[in-house]
Amino acid sequence: MPSSADEVDTALAHAGELIDDAIAALPAGSLPIVLIDGRSGAGKTTVARQLRERSPRTMSLIGLDELYPGWDGLAAGAEMARELILEPIRAGRPGRWRRWDWTRHRPGEEVITPAGVPLILEGAGVLTPAAAALTPVRVWLESPEEHRRDRALARDGETYRPHWRRWAEQEDEHVRANRPRDLATILVDVP
Repeated sequence: MPSSADEVDTALAHAGELIDDAIAALPAGSLPIVLIDGRSGAGKTTVARQLRERSPRTMSLIGLDELYPGWDGLAAGAEMARELILEPIRAGRPGRWRRWDWTRHRPGEEVITPAGVPLILEGAGVLTPAAAALTPVRVWLESPEEHRRDRALARDGETYRPHWRRWAEQEDEHVRANRPRDLATILVDVP
């Protein structure tokens, strides 16, 4: 039986509350950096946007959809996020990266993510052991495949449908190789 929108909204709101609590518990003066991972359609983007909207502080928000180098680029996008964004930000330097141009199938404009600004980085594959070592707030959203697929295809329509299985196989590999659920400090089940 499909989950109701209310059940999903409640679970995603709960995720946001847990993240807020984790940020509040960080030592004074720490730069909040939040990683939100989960398979396609789990609610990562929704949680990230809601977190940014209600934050009393300015927060940078980057979705890995902006970095993945095409439909076969889950692992490469996650690695770029770590190397070009997380590591520099943690070192007090701005992150410099190129947004993926999905229309032209090549790197596009350069983006600079400022240092010293709290950061939310969301996307399938973002939570790896190397990335986990760089931030204390790490979220894994778990959701049944049929519900995620329905939400993802409702969101992205026919553009995504031919790539669903191909992308899911990369997510499977990420889960096997990196065990993101085990790296998370916050686990949320989304119906």
